[in-house]
Amino acid sequence: MRTQKQIQDIANILRRDSLISTSEAGSGHPTSCLSCAEIMACLFFAHMKYDPKNPDNPDNDEFILSKGHASPILYSALYRANCIKTDLKTLRKLNSPLEGHPIARSLKWAKVSTGSLGQGLSVGVGFALAAKMQKRKYKTYVLMGDSETAEGSIYEAIQLAPHYKLNNLIAIIDANKFGEQGETIIGHNTEEYKKIFRSFGWNAILIDGHNIIEILSALKQAESSKKPTSIIAKTFKGKGVSFLENKSGWHSEVLNREQLEKALKQIPNPEMPKIKIPKPKKLNYKFKKSKPKFISYNLGEYITTRKGFGQTLASLGKSDNSVLAVDSEVSDVTHTEELKEARPKQFIQTYIAEQNMTSIALGLSKKGYNIFAGSFSSFLSRAHDQLRMASISSADLTITGAHSGIATGEDGAPQMGLEDISMFRDLPNSSLFYPSDAVSSQKLTQLAYKSKGIKYIRTTRPKLPVIYKNSERFPIGDFKILKQSSKDKCVLIGSGITLHESLKAHALLKNTKTAVIDLYCIKPFNSKKLISFVKKHGNKIVVTEDHFKAGGIGEMLAEELENTGIKISHLYVSGIPHSGTYIQLLNKYKINYKAIVNAVKKLV
Repeated sequence: MRTQKQIQDIANILRRDSLISTSEAGSGHPTSCLSCAEIMACLFFAHMKYDPKNPDNPDNDEFILSKGHASPILYSALYRANCIKTDLKTLRKLNSPLEGHPIARSLKWAKVSTGSLGQGLSVGVGFALAAKMQKRKYKTYVLMGDSETAEGSIYEAIQLAPHYKLNNLIAIIDANKFGEQGETIIGHNTEEYKKIFRSFGWNAILIDGHNIIEILSALKQAESSKKPTSIIAKTFKGKGVSFLENKSGWHSEVLNREQLEKALKQIPNPEMPKIKIPKPKKLNYKFKKSKPKFISYNLGEYITTRKGFGQTLASLGKSDNSVLAVDSEVSDVTHTEELKEARPKQFIQTYIAEQNMTSIALGLSKKGYNIFAGSFSSFLSRAHDQLRMASISSADLTITGAHSGIATGEDGAPQMGLEDISMFRDLPNSSLFYPSDAVSSQKLTQLAYKSKGIKYIRTTRPKLPVIYKNSERFPIGDFKILKQSSKDKCVLIGSGITLHESLKAHALLKNTKTAVIDLYCIKPFNSKKLISFVKKHGNKIVVTEDHFKAGGIGEMLAEELENTGIKISHLYVSGIPHSGTYIQLLNKYKINYKAIVNAVKKLV
């Protein structure tokens, strides 16, 4: 049994470690560490169950440091619990796993990277959902800063957790009053936090965040709660050091040598108590997999690529219960509803909250699920930061974007995804797939299922004819050559709907032979193969895309083909599109077959 003195001693050790490591690094946020020292000591040394030798134990209690700038105290807790052996004085050094914020690639105990505020609670919802689905007993603890509670994504998570009865989720607010620029929006009026959480259906507990007995009592109450629990801990920034405590202006300041010596004299320097961490109870759980059965499509059949995606997702889900669809209330558009109808328990509705959806998808993926999250491609832009952090977290998940481009038609510009290719190209470890018919949609969805990293499948609203046989293969990083001859003077490149416009243009250009390429994989991209092909087929390209110019396919090709002597004509959407039928819009914004024909005539 741990004594109150032992836990307080550990809290002071964590304080000292945090001050010493940040001063050694010359940067960091030590005062944010001091305010949560007792909370961290109680969690890691008196409450949580985990195996210090195995960060991948699926039954470990999970901890997410949403206020990632307080990483030094997390590293200290892990070091003192014998989870890691890295010298804490290597904090923020180039070759150290102890980065400025917890990064998943560097530290196995950080399942996800944090440091962009407002996202930890949503990831926690994903962890908690996974525990419920696998009937595991672990709890998920999310330590949040009070400043980040101003983020809208926090409220998306707060409202969804009670909906799914996530009583295994505990949010702890380190209400230390001060942020980067002064007092937080609520300050020390902690009753307001209590009202907020209770209004959303949470169990809310107010405590003195520096009182060991109160912290442990609140954590004990959370264990037996039938609701998700919020522990609002009133704390003081810089706690334990007189010239830092409850003082503004120290958020991202470290102590110089003289200040550090003065501070350490004020913090007790006890021996580290010998405490045995209780290990979690093991639960055997395995995903069930079998050989999937896929639909066959007929050549010439008109079907949307999003329908092909949804039908394939359902086939994968029926054969593998690790496959989950995560939806933002548009499953009838993305066709993730196909999986919902086939396997209702493998479908999670996050409602119209794309930021929350993306971080929940990240959390679930880290628990072994093969995630397919979907929304309109236009709405994914509001979740760009969550996608960015998922990439930094080395995530393996698939995002599908429906209603891409001006082909969306009458709904108009607000619902036309015209920036999404740029957004996903920019993410490290991402792949971009752009199907042009139901068969390529099926094969690219299977490819996403098997691939690592963040995969994006871009789908189109209109029905398109099936142009591929069911036996066609679509290797990652490649492209398809649909038309070619020995007399080609130009290569037409399209993806999705513009591939079909390119084929129409090819048929009209009888006196000017052209080749046609389906660029179904935008990233990764085999530029060497394309350059070799184009040089043999006219050394000229007309690339057409249903996307803005910046960051799109044309800009990618221009960069890849620079200094090759290949001439490029780039057709893309410019300006803010109007409503209209997709046929009218393709014509108005000059990305249809007529525009392609004209571009070829000018180029050749």
